[in-house]
Amino acid sequence: MWIVELLVVLFFIWLGARLGSIGIGFAGGFGVLVLGFVFGLKPGAIPVDVILIIMGVIAAIAAMQVAGGLDYLVHIAAKILKSNPKYITFLAPLVTYTMTMFAGTGHTAFSTLPVIAEVAKREGIRPSRPLSIATVGAQIGITASPISAAVVFFSSELEKYGVDYVQLLMIAIPSSFIAVMLGAFIANFLGKELKDDPVYQDRLAKGLISMDSVDDQQAEITPEAKRAVMIFGFSIFAVVSYAMAISSTFNLIENPILERDHAIITFMLGAATLITLFCKVDAKNILNAATFKSGMSACICVLGVAWLGTTFVAAHMEEINVFAGSLLTKYPWMLAVVLFFAAMLLYSQAATTKALMPAALALGVSPVAAIAAFASVSALFILPTYPTLLAAVEFDDTGSTRVGKYVFDHPFLIPGVCTIAFAVALGFVFGGLIL
Repeated sequence: MWIVELLVVLFFIWLGARLGSIGIGFAGGFGVLVLGFVFGLKPGAIPVDVILIIMGVIAAIAAMQVAGGLDYLVHIAAKILKSNPKYITFLAPLVTYTMTMFAGTGHTAFSTLPVIAEVAKREGIRPSRPLSIATVGAQIGITASPISAAVVFFSSELEKYGVDYVQLLMIAIPSSFIAVMLGAFIANFLGKELKDDPVYQDRLAKGLISMDSVDDQQAEITPEAKRAVMIFGFSIFAVVSYAMAISSTFNLIENPILERDHAIITFMLGAATLITLFCKVDAKNILNAATFKSGMSACICVLGVAWLGTTFVAAHMEEINVFAGSLLTKYPWMLAVVLFFAAMLLYSQAATTKALMPAALALGVSPVAAIAAFASVSALFILPTYPTLLAAVEFDDTGSTRVGKYVFDHPFLIPGVCTIAFAVALGFVFGGLIL
């Protein structure tokens, strides 16, 4: 019967993927309904903590966006990208990875993709190279962000096994960053040179290639925009500092009034309050911000999909233990493979982490192996339907960033798989040194 129930889970994940966007969460919740009423499974734990963290962080980011802070960040990113155009394949993922770490969401990459495509095109560099690894860098940066829901939830699980938040970041940040740079090195050699690409030549002959500059000066950078970025940056510094102070590694604060999750939520809401007060933000406009809408959509997605996953896993922990326990104990790297394919379907680092990491640790996977495998929750690039992938395709009018006729033959696959493989291998290296 558990095989039938698993097929039901996979069906609703597939249905959610077909619906797209917030529909993934809708279908996940519908799946819980079917598992409960048709198969008699008790609903699993609702990922309330993850959802609340996403809401808190998105509130601050949306307030910063309305104040013009994201425009200011994009302005800085564009300057960096245009300062050394020959190295765009390496600078692009550096920018998107850093912005994701800073903001706790990969959606910040949307604003930089047109600049990346333009700089590459003007330098005669195949745009698919920097665009592919930049998109992957934005996704894997989630696993290194101090304020991402995936990192915060995973660290709370690791603390049960003697590994704290600071140690997780000390492993995740260097391993993922080096992996992204290695992925950029590989991406730099993929595909024909732009001048030799027949698709590009055909589009050029038809006049479909635009050489109009993406003007990063169009958006006026106001003092309020800079002030909003400063407030948001200070709040992240406060979050990390407080988390370090209460961690077992430093143990500067014993019996803290606020737990780390509560601190992140309150600091982020506090930042949103200060930005609204001191950056001339009309609070009602925050509800219409693109980041707010995408963040609330992410909350529904995590609610539905992660709840569906925990419902199935909680009901069949014994069977899963028999089937996977010995395998993962003997071959801990297999967890990375499981997370890789789960993320491909769940479309969320937080949802994948919430659904599978507690079970993996309960099955006896060591903290080192779990942290090393953590990067695999960023495998959102396998199916070319993720929003940032679609945006990269749209912004590249040379046609070099395109999806082939076999769905999986797209330029994001090889850089993405290699980057995650590097991150997992480096995770074992850094994990062995730190833990």
